Amino acid sequence: MNKRADGIIYIGASDTDIDLFENQYPVPEGMAYNSYVIEDEKIAVVDTVDARVSERWRSRLKEALGGRKPSYLIVQHLEPDHSANIGWFASEYPEAEIVISAKGATMLPQFFRDVTFKTKAVKEGDVLELGNHRLSFIMAPMVHWPEVMVTYDSTAKALFSADAFGEFGATTEDGEDDDEWASGAKRYYYNICGKYGVQVTNLLKKAGALDVKTIYALHGPILSGENAAAAVAHYKNWGSYTPESEGVLVAYASIHGNTENVAKQAAQMLEAKGVQTLLMDLTRTDVSYAVAEAFDHPKLLLAASSYDAGLFPPMENLLSHLKAKNFNGRTVGLIENGSWAPTAAKEMLKHIEAMKNISMLPELVDQLASK
Repeated sequence: MNKRADGIIYIGASDTDIDLFENQYPVPEGMAYNSYVIEDEKIAVVDTVDARVSERWRSRLKEALGGRKPSYLIVQHLEPDHSANIGWFASEYPEAEIVISAKGATMLPQFFRDVTFKTKAVKEGDVLELGNHRLSFIMAPMVHWPEVMVTYDSTAKALFSADAFGEFGATTEDGEDDDEWASGAKRYYYNICGKYGVQVTNLLKKAGALDVKTIYALHGPILSGENAAAAVAHYKNWGSYTPESEGVLVAYASIHGNTENVAKQAAQMLEAKGVQTLLMDLTRTDVSYAVAEAFDHPKLLLAASSYDAGLFPPMENLLSHLKAKNFNGRTVGLIENGSWAPTAAKEMLKHIEAMKNISMLPELVDQLASK
């Protein structure tokens, strides 16, 4: 338990046994599920945690309360990794009000069918007075669910940001983390929130009018001072789909190694011309890392083998994910490989043509295996 000077207590918990977050994103360093207590005349708890860490969270909550009763549970996001303990909380503290967006209030029964809630639906700009702490609510629909809201504590100058500003990886027991936030947060952002750049930008505009010193996200470390300011700067770039790296991402999917050799030769040629490149083997790299790097680079060179009169699945997987995440505004070149029926380029183009503002290089490198 971490009781901070601003009267906010961190009661989250990290799961270091989990290998896949949302059963798809590798998290070799675990995952943090964050929750907070705001101490005041009236006590507010901000969000619950995933079922995997329920026992630890409940223990930390009771320790923070010290026998007192909370007046409110603020529910910013109903995804199960944050809402798993709402039913338990309502049963344990039946007098506490569940503070939630109007959209969230309509969705709540879908997750807890046999629980009675004392619900307090709030809208944009509503204020909740705890005593010294004054909370206001900002609606953030589709960052990244429709019911999401964030909470601003004007006393602590703290933004409780829901899934925004989150990061893959566990934190320390007090919610702090000495590792660089941006590296893990970039992959988290583009895979979790990346589709909704417009909505993220709208939230940043609202938050930009506030005096924010500390960001309390639902995943990852507490961000204060310069770290918070740097995180906001990154989000402005990410939300506007602005690449932060230079050069070319060379992503390849090779069956027998021939396409890999061509991709590496292409990277070497680019490097010889002074162009920075990043090579990614899509058969060995989880697609979530490739998605993040694709968004982070202004230019992509995609090399793939033909397969069953179509496209080798690892490349198809990347392009399907990029399309789903609203990939746009990049320059793309293609390398295909085949022998009796090269089809990779045609299939890659089908995906790319469904994306917005993509500049295709006119030259196709058609590397026939028989040549």
